[in-house]
Amino acid sequence: MKRTMTRSVIALVLALCFLLGLGYLCFRFFTENDLWASQTYNRYLSGGKGLGAAGTIYDRNGEVLAESVSGERVYSSDSSIRHGTLHTVGDGSYNISTALQTRYRSQLVGHSTVFGYGLPESLKSMSNMRVTLDADACGKVYDAFAGREGACFVYNYKTGDVMCMVSTPAYDPQNVPDNPPDGSYLNNCVSSTFTPGSIFKIVTAVAAVENIDNIDDVTFTCEGEKDFGGDVVTCLEHHGTLSLDDAFSQSCNIAFAEMATMVGADKMQDTAEKLGVTKSFNISGVKTAEGYFDVTKADANQLAWSGVGQFTDMTNPAQMAILCGAIANGGDAKLPVYIDGGLAGSAGRLMSEETASKMADIMRYTVSGHYGDNMFGGLSVGAKTGTAEVGEDKEPNGWMVGYCDDKDYPLAFAVVVEEGGYGFYSAGPIARTAMIECAEALGFEG
Repeated sequence: MKRTMTRSVIALVLALCFLLGLGYLCFRFFTENDLWASQTYNRYLSGGKGLGAAGTIYDRNGEVLAESVSGERVYSSDSSIRHGTLHTVGDGSYNISTALQTRYRSQLVGHSTVFGYGLPESLKSMSNMRVTLDADACGKVYDAFAGREGACFVYNYKTGDVMCMVSTPAYDPQNVPDNPPDGSYLNNCVSSTFTPGSIFKIVTAVAAVENIDNIDDVTFTCEGEKDFGGDVVTCLEHHGTLSLDDAFSQSCNIAFAEMATMVGADKMQDTAEKLGVTKSFNISGVKTAEGYFDVTKADANQLAWSGVGQFTDMTNPAQMAILCGAIANGGDAKLPVYIDGGLAGSAGRLMSEETASKMADIMRYTVSGHYGDNMFGGLSVGAKTGTAEVGEDKEPNGWMVGYCDDKDYPLAFAVVVEEGGYGFYSAGPIARTAMIECAEALGFEG
């Protein structure tokens, strides 16, 4: 009798487990079937099939970026736009993880929970998508790279709309080469990190403003090099005596090495983390690469170089644009979004309103007093360039990051050119093109 009872209990438990498992499987099927259907093991879609009947992808102005014509996937008629929007739109493969045609292929094709891909066309829901990007701006920015590798990211720091997201190298999705360029599957705007060089002086300046008493009265002396911890930090110029504003605008390495050591490793680490350097941000469901900053075990010389943007510092272009947007927005950071209608959300307060105001003044002075406002066609821009040494006998990475504080054109940007040399000369012209084109898309008449 006891044996029979035991067997009955075991059978009941197994049956219950089976029913629970079946219920869980059914729940997952109905809630995640689109995700399952989009996986690379689905040969119907992974081979590009199904896209011949997929919905249309438009830019912010209704310009067609990809559409289905007579059973074939057709992209923009403009080659520069096709290249410039590749990492947003994608191609027939799953190789570009950030692309809409990778992440939302089942929706574009019109996948149904019940009928799968066999739902009659007349019953399919609307499968078109619109992005916030300006296609013409992306095409012109792609041309401005002139074959060089890097990234350009521009977004509206009030609404979160990404206006330009161009990553190079790229290729033509209409005529995919047999051997695409190395690195062309990677969206450098969101998925890559680079040595920042002097653009990291934004972080060091924030740390100095928040942690050094009476920073406006403090001066720094540059004679071209200075010993920190038994080894020297060098500067390209002999700047003499400098205030914080002039040290920033003239990008003095010695001054920022001193600031980093005055602030100390703990406060520098806290500031970098608070400003989002080491965080990953969510951009329309895509996680940005985390930057890197760790001076917890750095010696005096390493700490000094970290304040200049060297040592082991790494930053992500989108993250730097978010930081610049926060400075222009009183310290509050808006999360970017590139799918029209998506909720941008907030990255939180990165700094106090007072610190943001001080940094905005410094960055604006850097452009108006040194780069020149004509560089941006009359837009009121605050910015910082960077020239980042990367070693291995390579040319430095060139950077420019910043924002426009015109209320009608609230744009923040980050541009990096790999092995571009001086940031002003390599990234600067691309930043100019990107900002003017994006501002014109918002009504600017330069």
